[in-house]
Amino acid sequence: MALTYATLGILAALLIAAVWFLNSRTDLDIWHTIDLPHQFKHHGKVINFKQYLDAENRQFEALETQIYQATAKLPHQTLNRYFHGSYSDPNKWSQDWNRSFEWPLDDASFGVLLLHGMSDSPYALSHFANHYKGRAHVLGLRLPGHGTIPSGLVNLTWQDMAAAVALATEHLSQQLGDKPIYVVAFSTGAALALNHELAAINRGNQPAYHGLVFLSPAIGLPPVAAGAKWQDRLGQVLGLDKLSWNTIQTEYDPFKYNSFAVNAGDVVYQLAIENQRLLSLLTAKQLGRLGDILTFQSIVDDTVSTTAVLQGLYQRLPKKSHQLVLFDINRLKVNMALVERDPRQRIQPYLDSPLNQFELTVVENGLNQRDQSQVSAAVVANDFLGNALLRTTPINIAWPRGVYSLSHVALPYPEHDSLYGLQRNDVVERVRIGAAASRGERGVLGVSAAEMLRQKWNPFYPYMIERLDTFIDEAGPVSHR
Repeated sequence: MALTYATLGILAALLIAAVWFLNSRTDLDIWHTIDLPHQFKHHGKVINFKQYLDAENRQFEALETQIYQATAKLPHQTLNRYFHGSYSDPNKWSQDWNRSFEWPLDDASFGVLLLHGMSDSPYALSHFANHYKGRAHVLGLRLPGHGTIPSGLVNLTWQDMAAAVALATEHLSQQLGDKPIYVVAFSTGAALALNHELAAINRGNQPAYHGLVFLSPAIGLPPVAAGAKWQDRLGQVLGLDKLSWNTIQTEYDPFKYNSFAVNAGDVVYQLAIENQRLLSLLTAKQLGRLGDILTFQSIVDDTVSTTAVLQGLYQRLPKKSHQLVLFDINRLKVNMALVERDPRQRIQPYLDSPLNQFELTVVENGLNQRDQSQVSAAVVANDFLGNALLRTTPINIAWPRGVYSLSHVALPYPEHDSLYGLQRNDVVERVRIGAAASRGERGVLGVSAAEMLRQKWNPFYPYMIERLDTFIDEAGPVSHR
């Protein structure tokens, strides 16, 4: 009994300490606490994509009146997206990438639907949009709760986002008729695209997408995500609003929330569980109706599980022309001396399985031409079928100096991206997140060093686009819908 009481006392003390720590963070701002009107809900009155865009326009009008007019009365913050004229003002870009957009093309032979990730905006896939502009009918969807203020994620559900994806898909299908639709989706957007197809097949309907392209897909999350909702519920019980937030930061990014609501993580977790449920329900014959899937994934990903991509998706799919491209870490000797545990060891058993029925490509260091016992910064693409190496192809791209791996957020952005890449824009004074390399004493800046040093752009973006073009070309113009 004494041990039981002691244990309960320790747990209570830890809980109180955790609550005190979470509640002692910086104060919430109006963009954390205000609920903008016209937020899309799956059970609401919006029944088509035109109405969705109308509601979106009204929400951005409310954003101007309730947020920007309020901040205009406050001391100006140079690096805050919610202050007009700041370095982070979205209006400093030629297009407001926080909004949904559609670029029709009369003679398009196919359509492309772009789905961004959680807390992102359509900007996340803007380079893919520009790549296919003039070649396809392009639609970039702003998911509900995104592109406005972070509070939009506090009461969001995955069903809200899934319903928006369904409206955009139906609209694109109506515009294209029998022409094929390809979806290019990042992170949570990939989970939503997969859910759209699995749910349709489970209902006995035809899948909508001729091909699915995933970047860092949210197939599974770290186990800690399962407990996220309890922090939020505890905050509601105690009346402590700060507990509804995992992070509370300055909103210096014009197209992504820096503050992250606890509910947002739980939404992705619940969506991943739903997808696993559907995958378990469907037979191999039913799963064979899915369009071909091409996935790009870093073997190190602090946001989603790389193992889940292999075990939870690809090893469940029947044999078809599915492709998985994995980006290994930069295995130069100096980097490996600092790596505590080789991340590839966790996934190697799945890579070695002779039962794999998908095409696997591992982008990794090639051998040093002078010393074959050492690797080079230049990378090669090793193609496998099952566990057999089919070919090794140099791709004429090398790891940039000082970069030891990709990250979850890096894949959609090329080096020349003006926000997350290394490109400098001296014409317009605006934030350049990827080029930031501030150094000094720890504990001074409001952004963690880990966040500032996280890789924000993908040196292998050209190879990825080339693979995507080949994927669409080989899929052919005839829709299976």
